[in-house]
Amino acid sequence: MMATSAQTVIAPARGKVAARSATLRRKQGFQHGGWFVAPFLALFALFVVWPLLRGLYLSFTDANISGDGANFIGLDNYREALKDPLMWDSLGHSAYFTLLVVPCITVLAFLLAMLAHHIERAKWLWRLCFFAPFLLPSTVAANLWQWLFNPGTGMINHVFGVETPWLTDKSYAMLAVVICTLWWTVGFSFLLYLAALQGIPAHLYEAAKLDGANAWHRMVHITLPMMRHITGLVIALQILASLQVFDQAVVMMDFTPGPEESTRTFVQYTLEEGFTSYRVGYASAISIIFFVIIAAVALARMWLLRNREESGR
Repeated sequence: MMATSAQTVIAPARGKVAARSATLRRKQGFQHGGWFVAPFLALFALFVVWPLLRGLYLSFTDANISGDGANFIGLDNYREALKDPLMWDSLGHSAYFTLLVVPCITVLAFLLAMLAHHIERAKWLWRLCFFAPFLLPSTVAANLWQWLFNPGTGMINHVFGVETPWLTDKSYAMLAVVICTLWWTVGFSFLLYLAALQGIPAHLYEAAKLDGANAWHRMVHITLPMMRHITGLVIALQILASLQVFDQAVVMMDFTPGPEESTRTFVQYTLEEGFTSYRVGYASAISIIFFVIIAAVALARMWLLRNREESGR
């Protein structure tokens, strides 16, 4: 009886000591780790949090580019933005660009990764060729394709024997920007897919071969299911990047909105309002609207991923 009563007294005491020691270890770990993350947090607050808060404040004012005489006007900028046809047109151009780029770049990156993964000779050379364009600055890639699409001296029309006005007709201008973007950015998604392919256990394919599965069945029943998560990541990253398209569209169109304003994207319209029309307050308002759209897309992606993981359990 005495032993039992002693155990009942000692057990809670041990639990309290263990809890205190664990709390102390967490505090010490946070104190030591805090010094490592402090530079990142400082830069994040300086270049992300502060500009976001400053832009949110300016969106409620009529501030101009000089920063003088900013008056608080409430939601007037947001009301104007929601009725602005140019803003909706530019958002439509960005959405149209995204709808063209995301499926194409996802499929193309997967096919290139499959080719680079299964090819036997000069494997490093193929990987380098597929990834190298991604290392180029956006202006270099845009200027290169601007020359290729030139109606008079461009290689595209000369090689295929056509006279397509790629950069001067609104029917082809956005398509030219899409082609440039595919060539320039496919390397990043290709690298993600290639890493995922190398992570698939080889014994799964060996077992499938023993069961008589051909190459198509192995890809459909092994490769694609095993790469489901990386495909979702590629799609999410490409959607977020494509909605923010700016560099290649502006450079290829010689810093204009393109023929009949067909390539003016949302980011370009925001910069025009802020630095051409000098309406910093209004530009801040539409940039906040765009931020909300991007955040909604990211949150929707997280929600879908969580539901898929829960349903797969």
